[in-house]
Amino acid sequence: MAHIEPFRALRYDPSRVALSSVATQPYDKITPEMQDRYYARSPYNLVRIILGKPEPSDSGIDNPYTRAKDHFRDWRQGGILRQDPEPSIYRYLQRFSLPGPARKAPAQVERQGFIALGKIEDYPAGVVFRHEQTLARPKADRLELLRTTRAHFGQIFMLYTDPEREIERCLEPGQAPGIEAEDEYGVLHRVSRISDAGVIARVCGNMRDKQLIIADGHHRYETALAYRNERRLERQSATGPGKHSEDPGLQPHEFVMMTFVNMDSPGLVILSTHRVVHGLANFSPERFRRGAGEFFSVEEADHEISAERAAVMLKEAGRAGTALVAASKDRAFLLSRPRSPAPTFQNVGLRQQGLDVVQLHKALLENVLGISEEAIRDQKNVSYVRDAGEALSRVRSGEADVAFLMNPVEIRQMREMAFAGEVLPQKSTDFYPKLLSGLTIYALE
Repeated sequence: MAHIEPFRALRYDPSRVALSSVATQPYDKITPEMQDRYYARSPYNLVRIILGKPEPSDSGIDNPYTRAKDHFRDWRQGGILRQDPEPSIYRYLQRFSLPGPARKAPAQVERQGFIALGKIEDYPAGVVFRHEQTLARPKADRLELLRTTRAHFGQIFMLYTDPEREIERCLEPGQAPGIEAEDEYGVLHRVSRISDAGVIARVCGNMRDKQLIIADGHHRYETALAYRNERRLERQSATGPGKHSEDPGLQPHEFVMMTFVNMDSPGLVILSTHRVVHGLANFSPERFRRGAGEFFSVEEADHEISAERAAVMLKEAGRAGTALVAASKDRAFLLSRPRSPAPTFQNVGLRQQGLDVVQLHKALLENVLGISEEAIRDQKNVSYVRDAGEALSRVRSGEADVAFLMNPVEIRQMREMAFAGEVLPQKSTDFYPKLLSGLTIYALE
């Protein structure tokens, strides 16, 4: 099923640059403020490639994509990036504390996986499964970067199931310590190279019967899929069908860099992604309360509710099913025990109807507040915030109309949705922590 391969990664030379000064969060998590910090941190920071700044003079021959290509070429030629001497896989360990109210959990959590190449598969093949919707604009941006640089700089976060943890045990014994970096969230990232052919063979062999779920990186996976299809067509045009001298299934563009994590292991954490709604005409908390009452049991809560108190309320109410906290500038409500009319879910599968995020989108965002699916996809009225305190701050400052706080999607729910072929609204899951970009780089040529 899953075809895994070792590869000769390009990696930053630790004698030239410190990894912590050049690695970044994934491109879609980089705010303008973070981009500025990354630019100032090092002239070799990866942000210059994966999310370069536009310039007023940009043109078809000089733009963020062409500059990314130039940086990549120069850093390779100058020895900033060096290619490992032999095909390897890379053990990837992350040690972290949970952010926000969740920090009441054990102080330190550890998550481990490994980085390797995974063969790109069409979804109908039943090897790779998605669980979230994707948007056209980010995919177009990533495809242009891939066409120009012909390299992958971040990993797709892939989940597999292995209750006996056989694969993890293959990676642990006798491995030398690797390079490490601490990111801006206090997460320790450690990468160790494994070139032992026997270990690699056992890992790849044990992965052959696995099905994979994309945890993070849906846009980048579908970008790699589109690029693979482009290259296949180019090869067919250049040589004609059936005339390739090499196995077309083993061409570099048939693979993408992935980090594989066992979803049966401790340390796999999904956080909530709260919704903040802004820009509504004549929003009224009282009108919202009446509208929400058609879909939920609505209880008034303290309008000065804290993020910590909201987390406790959500956890307690969530034991019986869906629970949401809606907070405006001077009102707050606990919404639970949904009684949504059937027409609201006429195009939604039964599995999804029990998920808080789907109840929120279909009943409240679309029906009560009248925000269209298209507007939600384009983030015209809805922003996504990990920190509940920040969400509450935005409405209390008048920056937003209403914030919706919720419990996270459970790993079990996400797995059931993905294997059933169902997809959730964007930003339904927030796997924490993110995989750093720049730990390993996969150059296609």
